[in-house]
Amino acid sequence: MNPRFGDASLDRFRALLRIPTVGRLDETLIDWGAFDTFLSTLEELYPRVFGTLECEKIGGYSLLLRWPGTASESPTVLMGHYDVVSVNVGENEPEWTHPPFAAEITGTGEDRVLWGRGTLDDKGAVVAILEAVEHAIESGFTPAHDLYLSFGHNEETTGAGARATVELLESRGVVPALVIDEGGAVIEDVLPGLQGPAALVGTTEKGLATITLSVAQVGGHASTPPPFPATARLARAITRVNRSPFPGRLSRPAKDLLRTLGPRSAALLPWVAKNVDLLAPLLAKVLPRLGAETAALVRTTTVTTQLSGASAANALPERATATLNVRIAVGSSVAATVRRLRRIINDPEVELSVAEFHDPSPVSPSSGPGWERVVSAFAVAVPDATVSPYVMLGASDSRYYARISPSVYRTTPFRMSADERAGLHAVNERIRVSTWLEGIEFYRSLVLSA
Repeated sequence: MNPRFGDASLDRFRALLRIPTVGRLDETLIDWGAFDTFLSTLEELYPRVFGTLECEKIGGYSLLLRWPGTASESPTVLMGHYDVVSVNVGENEPEWTHPPFAAEITGTGEDRVLWGRGTLDDKGAVVAILEAVEHAIESGFTPAHDLYLSFGHNEETTGAGARATVELLESRGVVPALVIDEGGAVIEDVLPGLQGPAALVGTTEKGLATITLSVAQVGGHASTPPPFPATARLARAITRVNRSPFPGRLSRPAKDLLRTLGPRSAALLPWVAKNVDLLAPLLAKVLPRLGAETAALVRTTTVTTQLSGASAANALPERATATLNVRIAVGSSVAATVRRLRRIINDPEVELSVAEFHDPSPVSPSSGPGWERVVSAFAVAVPDATVSPYVMLGASDSRYYARISPSVYRTTPFRMSADERAGLHAVNERIRVSTWLEGIEFYRSLVLSA
């Protein structure tokens, strides 16, 4: 066990995991009392942090803490969010092996596992950051440059807290030299035959759009259906979209990943790494065939996630709708994606409307002072890992920070197996205690280099 961080750190983590800060898109359904309890508990558990850093609440529940350094320019921002997704319990849902908010530990020694919602996404990072800062204050450290901690309360829904925080920092002229948020992890299976784990650092993230397809028709009794009802027209549109995947394109971060990890991998990958630019058109066609994750790495993805029609089994729907979750590839845009979908569907009776949306984030550099600080932090915390850029497939609060910082990186410094990654937003979310302690060392290194 790390001599600096041990059972006392783990006890604080478990106490915070037990507070059910579940986010909801409909905020009237949120138990805000749990959020109040979480924030008050933070102050109790980390008295040095809240006694030393300047603290502001943004949007009611997001936190912005500033640790004044010797100089205020070129600050560092360490990010996370403490809201969690629902626990997926119900009559037709799979059961949790351990209760989602009990923070139970199984195993002994290096094999200990901590179970619970938020262990990986994203209280694990939030608490690890606080542990690192609390220890640094206790040791008498003062950062050379300002250090900000930014903890969102609604990342899983609207991200409004982070957006408001960035607007506030922008109004004050704050230009962070480095921003770190959740994202890639330390994993073993990035490329076939890879020697040792890879610490993936998102230098960008894909765009996002929620697109609704809808077809209107005259309602009536289902006993006299029209020849081509709204549901059939909608189904045809969905099928056309599903049968027409977006073309692949090898973005700069995807090339950087192959260049970095290819030489340490098997088969032809070392050769591919040396010839990425030449092979890019071919790789853009081959990679989507290797699996869902590699396909998502190089192209825009679409999937129908919600369907609705009539309110009764024997009625014709006056409007049939389908919701598409669209993740937009780096190098494309929301506008280009909508244009292509219209061409694919090719039916003026199918209406397309775009709700939540944002374009892919700018690509941060994979060299220079900010990047080297991240690499150095991994060298301290996870020395057997090769640090590599990649494209983050999901969306995070860090996308807002790209407005005010050129160096925004998305990484979670925890080792995660495929089974553990499967617990994200699902049942049985969990983290190995040993890797969580490594994560504290990662953030401690970033704090000490601020």
